[in-house]
Amino acid sequence: MTRRLIDGCDAILADLDGVVYAGPGAISEAPESLERAKSEGVPVMFVTNNASRAVETVAEHLSELGVATRGEDVVSSAQAAAQLLSDRLPAGSRVLITGAQALSDYIAEAGLTPVSSQHDDPVAVVQGFDPEIGWSDLAEAAYTLADASVLWIATNTDGSIPRERGIAPGNGTLVDAVARATGRTPEVAGKPEAPIFRTGAQRLGAQRPLVIGDRLDTDILGGNRAGFATALVLTGVDTVRTALGAITDERPDHLIADLTGLFAPEAEIAVEESDGASIARCGAAQATAHDDGLRISGDEDDLDAWRAACAAWWARHPQVDTASIPEIEWTAA
Repeated sequence: MTRRLIDGCDAILADLDGVVYAGPGAISEAPESLERAKSEGVPVMFVTNNASRAVETVAEHLSELGVATRGEDVVSSAQAAAQLLSDRLPAGSRVLITGAQALSDYIAEAGLTPVSSQHDDPVAVVQGFDPEIGWSDLAEAAYTLADASVLWIATNTDGSIPRERGIAPGNGTLVDAVARATGRTPEVAGKPEAPIFRTGAQRLGAQRPLVIGDRLDTDILGGNRAGFATALVLTGVDTVRTALGAITDERPDHLIADLTGLFAPEAEIAVEESDGASIARCGAAQATAHDDGLRISGDEDDLDAWRAACAAWWARHPQVDTASIPEIEWTAA
């Protein structure tokens, strides 16, 4: 029997934006694929950096899209931030909220006191995504963080977020604005840090989860840090080209076009070294990587060609700290 990608895992830890939905609408085949996974005995936990909505609201949205979900099936960066702050601060401590109401609610549930102004003498600032946030909110955070003793936690630092109309600025751009104004760097509670992924796996009792995401710098990096298998799905932010040029820590174990790839035969990739080059084969495609370039024999629209390209390039350049997409020469297979 042909081995499928899903056959190698005992749970799925899936991102949301760019994986299951973009804005309010579902990504094609995503709900059906996740329901199929569950019907085959593979549980699904959603791990999201979107701190603007309560997990119950997220679960309701997913259920409306066709993925039966409860609040406990979602782990959010807002929850992770609240947990981090409650571990670090005495009960009742005042925390300035730079973000949505959902973030404020989780801070209160953690036994801390949400406030909205520097004049309330907060001992910490927590910053999360809110599409309605304005300059005055960011300024309030900056004024508060002028005191070096004030703790600063960011739910996440995603530079962009997929929406129904395209790619929009994410929480990371708002965090950067405060960082530039204050000269400070926040601690990050959500992805790409490993604990949020481990929390998801622990809830499911999973030992071999597969992390699925559309972003190299959060989903894939975080999954790799947690020691889990990772799959980049090409329905959101990152592409085959950015995957090819990724730094070592952000390289995924698998590339899939969409979530139906969970049920396709797992790609078989063979790599060898020959005459100062790394050669990889996947399906009908072959890629040859030298120190300064890459030659691919195959169809540019064939994902196997990119799988071979990644395998060859990564084998030739195993330790990379700066993302860089190599020059590519294409030839017919």
